[in-house]
Amino acid sequence: MKVMATWAVIPGKSPEAVERFLATQTVPAGLKLLGRWHKVGSAGGFALWESNDLSALYKEFAFWSDLLILESYIVIEDGEAGPVLAELFKK
Repeated sequence: MKVMATWAVIPGKSPEAVERFLATQTVPAGLKLLGRWHKVGSAGGFALWESNDLSALYKEFAFWSDLLILESYIVIEDGEAGPVLAELFKK
């Protein structure tokens, strides 16, 4: 499954967040990082992960929870959503 995570740096924690980000550029076991984007002019961004191991995602998010406000969403692509919507709405 794909999970989109959004984050915002906790006010006052930017130096620590940058330091940790630069020191931890590996993807944890059980996770595939499909992409990560940083908001221009803001201490935040989003990442797209792929994994069937929710505990691996939870561990990664917990690792950052002292520095970031994180939200996550299970997402699907248009090609997966379209047939479901067509069936539900008989289109």
